[in-house]
Amino acid sequence: MRVGVPSEHGSIERRVALTPDAVGRLQSLGVEVLVQSGAGDAAALPDADYAGAGARIVPDGKALLAEADMIVMVTRPREEEISAFRAGTGVVGMLQPLIHRELVDALASGSITAFSLDAIPRITRSQSMDALSSQATVSGYKAVLIAADLLPKFFPMLMTAAGTVAPAKVFVLGAGVAGLQAIATARRLGAVVSAFDTRPVVREQVQSLGAAFVELELDVEEGEDARGYARELSEAQYAQQQELVARTVSDSDVVITTALIPGRPAPRLITAEGVASMRTGSVIVDLAAETGGNCELTVPGEVVVREGVTIVGTLNLPSTMPLHASQMYARNITNLLTLIIQEGELHLDFEDEIVADACITHDGAIVSKLLTGATA
Repeated sequence: MRVGVPSEHGSIERRVALTPDAVGRLQSLGVEVLVQSGAGDAAALPDADYAGAGARIVPDGKALLAEADMIVMVTRPREEEISAFRAGTGVVGMLQPLIHRELVDALASGSITAFSLDAIPRITRSQSMDALSSQATVSGYKAVLIAADLLPKFFPMLMTAAGTVAPAKVFVLGAGVAGLQAIATARRLGAVVSAFDTRPVVREQVQSLGAAFVELELDVEEGEDARGYARELSEAQYAQQQELVARTVSDSDVVITTALIPGRPAPRLITAEGVASMRTGSVIVDLAAETGGNCELTVPGEVVVREGVTIVGTLNLPSTMPLHASQMYARNITNLLTLIIQEGELHLDFEDEIVADACITHDGAIVSKLLTGATA
């Protein structure tokens, strides 16, 4: 089997799906790795590093598609490119099938076997393949660095000859992987950190990092579904959440929001009134900007100032740290390929929960339970 690594599309994506250290592991599976020339340049991974690891450098994307049996990507192929795929070709990437249904239909029509890493169930056995978590780690870390850069205050308490400087107050909304990494990073920088999540089960994780868990008496059932992803709240519950959250937001110097619902617009947790209640110079970093934002005033892709508050809607933060983000993502990809490739051939066991959930299209049909259930 030949696994191809193309260059990603657009200037916003600097990551690459496989790194040189992943090449050797795949070769042990009976796989030849093909890398498009320049695919790793933006992640500080030159062609020479791939060639030295045993990969074959292919001059352009068309030549890569013509040879590869499996394409691995960070994002997803463009619909117009799918016609260039040979029937039976495999594709692995962050396909976001709930959002890009037209892409799923095109993959099925082209008899492409497609796997989406963002559809992998969050179970213990799949943790090493969980790209959402690995990339959220990068996002949570970078969000705090951005906030510290924009905030007109120190993060830590400082005791100087000129007086004592009080530490910054950081409030993290959502204690998933990104939120926990944001908490840990803000604490390392010396801030006083608090956090809230609709899932009471994360309280101990928050407190173990030295942050305070904010008690909000929210009338909500279990906060996550059977696959480990957050549930969507009702309108009444959102209204109640906004009211309760506003009390802590108004006293915070930095708010980092991380709440996402797979396949849905981001829940609105901070209203315009909540922004207006914050002190001038405060910062909101909205990690849900790509799906609309957790803050009502977030502008996806931009950094804006509203009511004296800087609101960061920068997209794709993992791409701003492309080397380590690529290394983590490549390990996720490699672990999935290790599961589905045996002796150089694709071997799919649909009795395996990971394979069944991650596989979106196969043999000309949509096989994702996520999609077939949604359309039933």
